[in-house]
Amino acid sequence: LAATQPSTNWHLKENAREHHTSKFSSEELIVRRGQAFTVTFNGTEKPEQNLIFLAETGPKPSKATKTLATFDISSTVSKEGWSAVLQSTSSNSVSISISSPHNAVIGRYRLSVQIGSSSPTSLGTFVLLFNPWSSGDDVFMPNKAECEEYVLEEFGIIFAGNKNHISGFGWNFGQFQGDILNICLSIMDRSLYYRQDPVTDVSHRHDPKYLGRVLSAMVNANDDQGVVLGNWSGKYEGGKNPSSWTGSGEILQSWKKSGFKPVKYGQCWVFAAVLTTVLRCLGIPTRTITNFSSAHDADGNLRVDEFYDADGNHLERGADSVWNFHVWNESWFTRNDLGPSYSGWQVLDATPQEQSGGIYQCGPASRYAIKEGEVDLDYDCPFVFAEVNADCMYWNYDSATGKKTLIFSKSTEIGDSISTKAVGRDDRVDVTSDYKYEEGSAKERDIFKKARKKLGLEDKFDPTAPTQEEIEQKPDISGKFKVAGSLEVGKDLDLLLVLENLQSDAKTVNVNMTAWSTLYTRRPVNEIWKDSISVTLAPKEEKQFPIKIKYPEYQQQLTTDKTIQVTALCHVEDGIQVLVKRNITLDNPAIDIQVLGEAKVNKEVVVEVAFTNPIDTEVKDCVLQVEGSDLLQGILELRIPPLKASEKSSTKFKLIPSEAGLKHLLVNFSCDKFADIKTFKMVNVIN
Repeated sequence: LAATQPSTNWHLKENAREHHTSKFSSEELIVRRGQAFTVTFNGTEKPEQNLIFLAETGPKPSKATKTLATFDISSTVSKEGWSAVLQSTSSNSVSISISSPHNAVIGRYRLSVQIGSSSPTSLGTFVLLFNPWSSGDDVFMPNKAECEEYVLEEFGIIFAGNKNHISGFGWNFGQFQGDILNICLSIMDRSLYYRQDPVTDVSHRHDPKYLGRVLSAMVNANDDQGVVLGNWSGKYEGGKNPSSWTGSGEILQSWKKSGFKPVKYGQCWVFAAVLTTVLRCLGIPTRTITNFSSAHDADGNLRVDEFYDADGNHLERGADSVWNFHVWNESWFTRNDLGPSYSGWQVLDATPQEQSGGIYQCGPASRYAIKEGEVDLDYDCPFVFAEVNADCMYWNYDSATGKKTLIFSKSTEIGDSISTKAVGRDDRVDVTSDYKYEEGSAKERDIFKKARKKLGLEDKFDPTAPTQEEIEQKPDISGKFKVAGSLEVGKDLDLLLVLENLQSDAKTVNVNMTAWSTLYTRRPVNEIWKDSISVTLAPKEEKQFPIKIKYPEYQQQLTTDKTIQVTALCHVEDGIQVLVKRNITLDNPAIDIQVLGEAKVNKEVVVEVAFTNPIDTEVKDCVLQVEGSDLLQGILELRIPPLKASEKSSTKFKLIPSEAGLKHLLVNFSCDKFADIKTFKMVNVIN
């Protein structure tokens, strides 16, 4: 027999086209499970001799753990295991079509061939991924346009702001760029599960439920030195401000380059975006979901408590909180552990909020189970159910006496305008009705009771809960804040406090008002303004009180989340207190991108970015950051000279697109007065 080392032709182009892996830029074969791929190798003198193939993965491959397969040439594709079908032979080379089972373990495989009785010879390595295009796969997604969006699309829009004012920003997932696949494979090999028992961990890697849960733990740094370190302090020294990232590539590359030290810093959308990149890369259809007025129910009673002092200041008391928005993931796969109706979209959340099974991981929770109140099903359904359904209780807390008094409770506050990007378009789609029945409907309240019952909350006396009497008390007045001008950083903030007397006798009201800059989690950071007024309202009278907070008053205090909470605590004589509050998210000024000329593959094209300083003082430390998969490598950073009041800057730079199709360019502009002004532009690249 010839002792020469066989050389292998992996038919990279053809296989990649068949397997929807052409976007990876790799010299290694990348294919999807449950589907045939072709390999040609030479160095065999008599190809018709009995050839036995070995495909193995993980540290200790074995047939028992399905991490080792041996198979010979057969005439048909095996229904169960791996198989090889002879395509063609020549004098010294053999072409084989190799098929893996639909439930094969994913990851990097070593392929070798044994010719006759000689010892096996290596043919090289290939990577096997999930296959949403194949009906036998747990991640099968019948709609091809959805496969394109949720597996192959490298651009996303993440929604943020608050429920009165939803905004979106672009994100470059970049799952096919450079070394990202290898980094995703090393994430799996660094998990606690792998470190504790590598053999068992690898044998579970056929299961998207298992990998989704493991990766939700690995994307945050808690417990396992995972990818991103969270920081919700408002101070980001020693790292990057979470709002300054524009894509996952830089984060994943930094994690690898630093010797796998957690990258500083992330907040919810960063964790969700990185998890989207990793799961799309591995072939699990995934998207980001934004929930507005999202509850963090720390004590599992389906209730969040907020506390205010007599002046209307929002107190940081207790572990519960309501965030202006929270971003998590949905991934698409079957739930053979629960039954067919629970298959489809599954919630995963990589933001480290509460421990599950002793570590910071969350999901997969079946979205259908959440909607139906099936909170006893795996995994972490009670936490996710509370994020979209918890009841809100607002208390007045007296720190001198420790006494708390219920101001009011609301069951329709939490889980609003749940949003995701549309398939194939840059639009917002509302998916609230996939998480719950219509707010305030009898069905929705029944599901809430069902969930409480399953959690054992219905029969248990809760000393912290308000009495029925407290819940049913009726206020004498109502109030709201109205926005009277534009909500833009750099402009004065004009509001109206509207108070209405609901009774037929006059009421005297003492109103204590505050405005605080907050994080998007509504955590108060700096006091901006306070005032108090005394008002007499005639029977059934409505009065408006204008409030102006000037830009210089809030400019120094504003966080990069650009959020302000205004509160008016109304003390009604001989009546119950009324709390009026509003969370305001300010918009950044606009920035404009123009592509000058036609974008063609491998040809230079000029892009112009324009920004006008909207305020009457100079802005300095101006930096422009640009990225976009297939439009430029990595991140382009440009320094821009200071801009005087009302001055316009125009910056030009060149791109050389590397691939045709609809691509997205993401731009982030920052200076000392404005943080992270983001925009994106679709660029149609032609051949």
